[in-house]
Amino acid sequence: MEWEAGEAVDVLADGVVIFDRNETVVLVNRAAEQLFGVDRSKVVGAQFVDVFSLTSNDGRTWLEYNAPFLGPSTRTGVPEQSWVLPDGNECLVTARIIRDEPLGPPTGVAVSVRSGRGRARLDRERSDLVAAVAHELRSPLTGVKGFVQAMLSRWTRLNDEQKLLMLTTVHADADRLSRLITELLDVARLDTGRLSLARRGSDVRVLLERIITNVQAGAPHDIELEAPTQLPEVYIDPDKFTQVVTNVVENAIRHGGGTVRVKAEPWFNEGWTTDGVRLTIDDEGEGIPIEMRRRVFTKFWTGHGARGGTGLGLYLVNGIARAHGGQVTILDAPSGGARIVMDWPGQPDF
Repeated sequence: MEWEAGEAVDVLADGVVIFDRNETVVLVNRAAEQLFGVDRSKVVGAQFVDVFSLTSNDGRTWLEYNAPFLGPSTRTGVPEQSWVLPDGNECLVTARIIRDEPLGPPTGVAVSVRSGRGRARLDRERSDLVAAVAHELRSPLTGVKGFVQAMLSRWTRLNDEQKLLMLTTVHADADRLSRLITELLDVARLDTGRLSLARRGSDVRVLLERIITNVQAGAPHDIELEAPTQLPEVYIDPDKFTQVVTNVVENAIRHGGGTVRVKAEPWFNEGWTTDGVRLTIDDEGEGIPIEMRRRVFTKFWTGHGARGGTGLGLYLVNGIARAHGGQVTILDAPSGGARIVMDWPGQPDF
């Protein structure tokens, strides 16, 4: 396929403006036309500074600040900088200095402009993450520090029962911190596609019994397990499976207000040589409205009446299940609460 230069740059998502040694505009692509709100048929041939407004907070222009035609002959471009568009929105600008021959005088400049909304969104997400993590870390750290300080200052006056209670609480808070750190690491690995899974054949019933015993020890509501003695062996990372199911069960307890029911049954999916297992977890809460179910698995979602938390739990549940080749679905429980259905694969066909 052969394209003219103008047609080629029109397919780019970033705005592109090229001007010559005299600062005369010679090319404008469609994205730049939209970003600057200009008619490119009218601005080609005009002076760059007259029609393309890129200013800093202190009133300087991009051309004035960067002086692309000055500097050493080895200068090849202008690194990414933040500037303000005519409509007041932030944009990110880079430039390539054009030379007809290596180390020769500059003959033009190709300016690339992209909206700053993406970076602003990432900055907001990072800020949200830092705020959520700081909040979640503060509570267990305060508990650990308080109990350790009490033991250090009153050790000889405390009896063995009091010491055991304090140490047990410190241990529980340390576990909570460890889980939070694991969540954060897993989020980073999911986002970068680097989540590693130590898969092996596993007995789901054994894992579920262990999970429920651990969660039930500190839960205000009952947890019921319905699972046949002979379930297909699933090919999973047992630690990640435990992390995911624990998260969902604890979430059901937090929002349910009644009995949480966990059911396991065989599940068949094409592409796998053996059956997997389908888990269904029902609570007795208010449920999750249909229009909100897509948002549940996004980062920092803290709806559904949630109080506290990082908003990363269900994002991880969905991401880890999909990394295994499974899936997560939200439905209505018979009691009117939420039903979370998770499919876990058997032996993969490869």
